[in-house]
This record gives sequence, C-alpha cells and structure tokens, in this order.
Amino acid sequence: MIFLGFLAACGTSAQTPQLRLYEFDCGRLAYDSPEAAGFGVSDEETSVRELFVPCYLIEHPDGLFLWDGGLASALADEEGWVGTNTSRRRLDRTLADQMADLGLTLDSLTFVAFSHMHFDHVGVANEITGGTLLIQEREFEAAFAEDIQVPGFDPSLYEGLMGLERVLLNGDYDVFGDGRVRILSLPGHTPGHQALYVALNDQGPVVLSGDLYHFRLSREKRIVPEFNVDAEETLSSMDRLEAFLSETGSALWIEHDLARYVEGAQTGGYHH
Repeated sequence: MIFLGFLAACGTSAQTPQLRLYEFDCGRLAYDSPEAAGFGVSDEETSVRELFVPCYLIEHPDGLFLWDGGLASALADEEGWVGTNTSRRRLDRTLADQMADLGLTLDSLTFVAFSHMHFDHVGVANEITGGTLLIQEREFEAAFAEDIQVPGFDPSLYEGLMGLERVLLNGDYDVFGDGRVRILSLPGHTPGHQALYVALNDQGPVVLSGDLYHFRLSREKRIVPEFNVDAEETLSSMDRLEAFLSETGSALWIEHDLARYVEGAQTGGYHH
C-alpha cells in the first residue's frame, strides 16, 4: 500500500518483537534561493529548491511514538503553495488524515518527540492531547522562555505541549528501554536539537537526521546554516553523528531530502 506517507516496515523474527517505522508526507518547503534563505549553500552549489517535510511514527510492542510533526495542519485548507515568491510552503493532507488510513489517531500516542521546535517540525504539536513528551532540557527552556531568543521558535505553535507529561533529557535516551529506538542529543542547530536512531530488523538501522543537515551537500561539506544557534556545537554534533553512523552501520535519512523520499515511494516504500 502506497500513500502520501508511505510505509517503511521492518520484518520480525522469533527473537525480536515487531517494530514498524512509518514515514508521512507532512509538507513541502520551496526556496528560490537557498543561499538567501541562510542555508549556507550557494545557489550555484545545489539545484535543490524544494525540501521535504516529514513526520514519523514508530510502532513498538510497548507503544506508539511520534517523531517530528511537520507543518501546521491548517495549511492543508489552503490550495497549493502559500507564501512569498522567495519562500513557500504547502501541505496536501494532514497527518491525522494519513494516520486514519492505518486506523491510528494522535490520541493513541505513547511518546512524542521533536528533533527541535522550529515551525516545520512541530505543526501538529497543539493537536496532541496525550502521551509523554521527550525533550532535551535545554530545548524546553529555550522554547518556553519568557523572552525567546532562538530564531524560528513560535510558542503559539506548540504551547499545548505544556499540558503533556514530559521527561526532560540531558543527553541520549533509550525510548523503550531495549536499545532499538534511541534519541541522540546533537545540539547546535537549536540548543537541544536531537536525532533519532531506529534499529529496523531487515533494512538495518537508520538515523533520522532532524535538521543537522538540510541537503546532501550540507553533509559532504560540513555546512552550518547561518540561523544555527551555535556553529561550533553544530560541527561537534556532526562529528559525533558521523562516528555513531560508522560504529553502528546505520544509514542516514536526511529528513528534508525530497529525492530520498521520492526514490523510496517509487519503489513501493521501504518494505521488507
């Protein structure tokens, strides 16, 4: 079954309980000039002008975990692209509608985490009424400060999260306690930016990058966007992630990489 948020599912074995990773299309961003937008890449260096905005669900024997929340659902009420000539966004179908295809709802979440609190990652935050929020303490303090200093943080998009139970993290975190779904602390893009490791049985482990990298070129050239809060921390996080990928044999999914998503969808998703 292929839909806007196509399925990436791991297999099972007699020893390992079932684990599934679902990837959903939660919007698109378009920029006439990535250079002018502050991504740190010149317009001549890359032909990419459109970014993918994903949401992910991990279905584990011990619960349902949402990672990243895409663009705000209200955007789906608008037809086509919305925004200026230089920066546009669109959402064709809400996460809630896509989850309904699988018989799932946002009310059924056990855990919720966002790679960081920028608008294109927390779009459904205020729709979530249950589950436990997993957030780095530094990110929480920055996102809910009386005087917010981090570019791109808009509390009106995520203020509903204050009503959830939460665990404030100070580093990596094993979500279900079995090592198969782990939050990785990788600050720099924002104060408490994080990525997610998921150990798929058949495809092998993957890491969902958050916004440590926006383009493949960003990874190749270790490019730090102009709007990151700490360039040195970003570079240290890049070093840490690359070492982790090497040690674990994990594949890296650059979350905003539209080409990667399209390639997977054209082959029927990541089926096993």
